[in-house]
Amino acid sequence: MTIGVSVFLLAVGAILKFAVSDTIEGVDLGVIGIILMVCGVIGLLFGLLQMANARRTGVPPAYPDPRYQDPRY
Repeated sequence: MTIGVSVFLLAVGAILKFAVSDTIEGVDLGVIGIILMVCGVIGLLFGLLQMANARRTGVPPAYPDPRYQDPRY
């Protein structure tokens, strides 16, 4: 789940929880809004963790391995 989808779920959940006053028999829109907001927060956290881990993997080592030095030097 990307960060954009997570923000979308948060927005839809907040709208259902706080802005919609209609009622549907057998369906509590407030509870559905809370569920969507919780899913959005979880997805946002996973997306941010995934983005933070992706940034760390491409970093070259601070001290190059002497076995792999260029033979021209």
